[in-house]
Amino acid sequence: MRVLGIDPGIAIMGFGFVDKIGHRIVPVQYGSIQTEANTPTESRLVQIYDASCELLDRYKPQTIAVEKLFFSKNVTNAFIVGQARGVLLLAAAQRGIPVGEYTPMQVKQAVVGYGGAEKKQVQEMVRRLLKLPAVPKPDDVADALAVAICHAHSIVLNDRMNGVTPT
Repeated sequence: MRVLGIDPGIAIMGFGFVDKIGHRIVPVQYGSIQTEANTPTESRLVQIYDASCELLDRYKPQTIAVEKLFFSKNVTNAFIVGQARGVLLLAAAQRGIPVGEYTPMQVKQAVVGYGGAEKKQVQEMVRRLLKLPAVPKPDDVADALAVAICHAHSIVLNDRMNGVTPT
């Protein structure tokens, strides 16, 4: 099963494709969609949408996982990031790809085993679990891969709870 993990953002949207093969999770492709700061928001959203469509059509994930947004102070930033997240969700819906959502604590729990793990711990576990030579940069990319790993683990767990045998 191919999973796309997304760390939403308007300036940098991290993405990571992984394949769940038996008990292994194998990296397929990862990187980021980046937009220029002084560009109008609507132009940035078009860039994110177009790049998202291209990635979905090229790598054909069977499911997508997105980190839930949590902002306690900067509401304006939350709205803009939410818009970027929305264009990705639109691209997924147009292709009939199901989307799962996870809080940062759920992602940390799935990847490190502790919901209060530090960012560096999560990044290092992503590197180790995927047998990467280095922690992916920028941080948004490692975060996206962590979300994909979380979803891959959750799919297996949910299938077991529902009596489905993984293929």
